[in-house]
Amino acid sequence: MFCLRAATDSAWATSAVTDLDAVLVDHAHCEMKAATNALSLVVRHSSDLGLVRALTEIAREELEHFQRVVDFLEARGLRLGSPPVDDYAAELRRAMNRLPATDLPLVVDRLLVGALIEARSCERFKLLIQVLPESCPADLRAFYEELFACEARHYRQYVDLALRAAGSLAALVEPRLQALAEAEAGIVRSLAERDARGTVHG
Repeated sequence: MFCLRAATDSAWATSAVTDLDAVLVDHAHCEMKAATNALSLVVRHSSDLGLVRALTEIAREELEHFQRVVDFLEARGLRLGSPPVDDYAAELRRAMNRLPATDLPLVVDRLLVGALIEARSCERFKLLIQVLPESCPADLRAFYEELFACEARHYRQYVDLALRAAGSLAALVEPRLQALAEAEAGIVRSLAERDARGTVHG
């Protein structure tokens, strides 16, 4: 799917669906982190107002998703709790920093990391939808179907923003994305071996 170099084992979804409560709690934290990440890019790279507007809109959508997941948590009598350490995102950013330096602005790497996170979320939501039990509430199923499409759109937006930020060096963006995708694949395989079940990215 998209640029991903490693597919999530279908066993992930089979395991995750046995505890949808845990998936929802993790999902809420992921949406909040996605909104925060988009806004942090705005703060660091505020000179391009086109980039600022696009990232602000992504952050708005992610925050809306967070609020909707919280509604599901409340309806199920669940607590949000403290955000867990996101090993996936942390390792992906470390991998980004280990890549050979290029003339691309740093914001390009950060945007491409955002693209990969959205792509992985999209893939996981698709897998989850396929195994949701018949007992799953219709509104929750519809929500995940909506998110599948939304994450796909966010992936494309982040890649397009990276191309915009690269300017005359746009030809370097695709090879950079592929290098990051290779690193991301290794991270996903490593986390799977650690049995990181029930998380949107792990």
